[in-house]
Amino acid sequence: MADMDMSKLSPSEARAMFRKNEWVKPTSGISEGYAQANLAIMHKELAFDFLLFCQRNPKPCPVLDVTEPGSPVPTIAAPSADLRTDVPKYRIYRHGELDSEVTDLMDVWEDDLVAFVLGCSFTFEFPLMKNGIPVRQIEEHCNVPMFKTNIQCVPAGRFHGPMVVSMRPIPEKDVVRAVEVTSRFPAVHGSPVQIGNPEHIGIKDIHHPDFGDPVTIKDGEIPVFWACGVTPQAVAMAVKPDLMITHAPGHMFITDLKEARLGVL
Repeated sequence: MADMDMSKLSPSEARAMFRKNEWVKPTSGISEGYAQANLAIMHKELAFDFLLFCQRNPKPCPVLDVTEPGSPVPTIAAPSADLRTDVPKYRIYRHGELDSEVTDLMDVWEDDLVAFVLGCSFTFEFPLMKNGIPVRQIEEHCNVPMFKTNIQCVPAGRFHGPMVVSMRPIPEKDVVRAVEVTSRFPAVHGSPVQIGNPEHIGIKDIHHPDFGDPVTIKDGEIPVFWACGVTPQAVAMAVKPDLMITHAPGHMFITDLKEARLGVL
């Protein structure tokens, strides 16, 4: 497996590896050309409020698919997939506290659970690299750094809380191009929400992320921040629902949706 080019795997091949626990690591750089996605799962009684929350906060929570209550199948994003098994690692939050991390949901799945498949910025990393823009966490074989911010999401029903952002160091000469490239993908967070000045959005230490791993910021590079689908995890901590299940940060669901179909000209 060490010599396998993970970027060449089809989504179904990647999901099969996740299902067998053959890959329990971040998914950045896997299945080039296909959209990766965040996951948020909750009881049906909360699903409308969360859907409204996503509609009001499309930057951090762009909806790609919503399952029928009790069904683990995302019929639009990947109709042959099973959201109980096809993510490398999940997080289970109970009453706003992280209860456990697991590699499948077979023991916790319930008949009234609704799953939201939300766009992920890992999707636009291949387009960035094709434009000669480095993606540091892929170079350093680690997870993308993610930070809670002082940007408050627009509340909806029971849901409220801070936006989470992901950070990628971009060479100063490439920042405008990075904005242009990522702006083409509004379904997977789109353009940055902040360029430089991390303290302006409440980030005190750029080298100590709240989620993920720190990465090297080289001379001449600027930290650029994109809205992040880990936002529902920060919301879970704020709202404290009885149960919310998410992907573990950086351990995404790989859809059958082509990256090119999500882009705009």
